[in-house]
Amino acid sequence: MKKATKLAAAAFAFAGLLFTSNVTKAQTTGHDSQAWRFGVGVEPGIPTGDMRNFSHFALGGNVRLQKDLSGSVSLMGTVGYTNFFARDYGIANYDPKDYGIVPLKAGVKAYVAPHLYFSGEAGAGFETSGSDKSTKLILSPGIGYSMSGSGLDVGLRYDNFSGGNSINYGQVALRIAYGFRL
Repeated sequence: MKKATKLAAAAFAFAGLLFTSNVTKAQTTGHDSQAWRFGVGVEPGIPTGDMRNFSHFALGGNVRLQKDLSGSVSLMGTVGYTNFFARDYGIANYDPKDYGIVPLKAGVKAYVAPHLYFSGEAGAGFETSGSDKSTKLILSPGIGYSMSGSGLDVGLRYDNFSGGNSINYGQVALRIAYGFRL
């Protein structure tokens, strides 16, 4: 079942990128061609998969460097930190520990209409807690709205963390970011 979820997430991201690459040729994006952008974001999230039993809320922050290409496609590099807050079950002698991961991702953002985009990212997640602190493969399809005049960017995405020796999990995250042109 977990393998099917991973394959579905990867297929969704790949299909979205293929679809948007054809649709966006005639679209205008509202952003400057060839510009570099830097963004800082906060990301509240809802854990999925195996993490739901351990945590009910995640909170992360990240920085993103984005290179706008000609047309309506941008390349992105993102790094940050996400903390999954441990549930406290009220059990005596139980000390719940939060679970942290440092995601390092690269991806593509493709505009399908002015300001509206689909994105896909892939990368590695370095666990900072847990028994084995393994490295996870991250696949992250998403959708968002970028308000070029104000620098505000709001996106919704699914992060799938898999591999390593520990649990496989994910999150549905809302990214609220402010970006500015370099």
